[in-house]
Amino acid sequence: MVRNRTIIRCGQMTGKPTRGDSHASPPIRPQRSADAIRSSRMSAIDLSSYFGLGAITLLTVNVLLGLLLSTKYNPVRRWPHRRVNTVQLHNWTAYAALVVSCIHPVVLLFSSTARFGWIDIVYPVNAPKQPYVNTVGAVALYLLIVTVVTSYFRFEIGRRVWKPLHFATYALFVLYAIHSILTDPTLKDAPIDPFDGEKVYIELCVLLVVVATVFRVRWQLRQGPARDHRPKLRRAA
Repeated sequence: MVRNRTIIRCGQMTGKPTRGDSHASPPIRPQRSADAIRSSRMSAIDLSSYFGLGAITLLTVNVLLGLLLSTKYNPVRRWPHRRVNTVQLHNWTAYAALVVSCIHPVVLLFSSTARFGWIDIVYPVNAPKQPYVNTVGAVALYLLIVTVVTSYFRFEIGRRVWKPLHFATYALFVLYAIHSILTDPTLKDAPIDPFDGEKVYIELCVLLVVVATVFRVRWQLRQGPARDHRPKLRRAA
């Protein structure tokens, strides 16, 4: 009897049912607080941050493809030795980057803590959160709209007008990189951590574009001066 009583007492202490305690209550599980459940959900600010990362990714791919196209790279003669429509891929990454970049600030309208309105999205100079950094991002977005629209109608406006406008891609990438690095993704004006996972990813994207631009400039220097293919006019006798 003493042995059975010991087993019962141990079972009661551990919360596990034993042979002598068939009606023992199940162990009590700690309940998650409302704040913990609320913090685990994705907010509109988090979603906006993810769209921003997607935009910088698409812009990086687009700029890299543009630099590759400027060197007259042939994917059939070189890697991957297949027919790849790099021009179409370059165009569609630009379209996707424009769509994602537009969604990136619009999502903030559904946040109950950011308090952004349509005026703050279109003209963020007086935005409630980080107005100067958001203004840089807005300028980058407007330059992206100009670049994509003029590229779509490049045959109508002519190469002489379109080409200088297309160089705005490099300016908007720089502005977008500044906006991405200096923005606090939580919109709480927290100090910037350059070693944060998101910031490191953005810095790697910028590094890829910088390295590719250096290689593009070196390639151009090895090509020598551009040839003039216009027919020469004969001098009057």
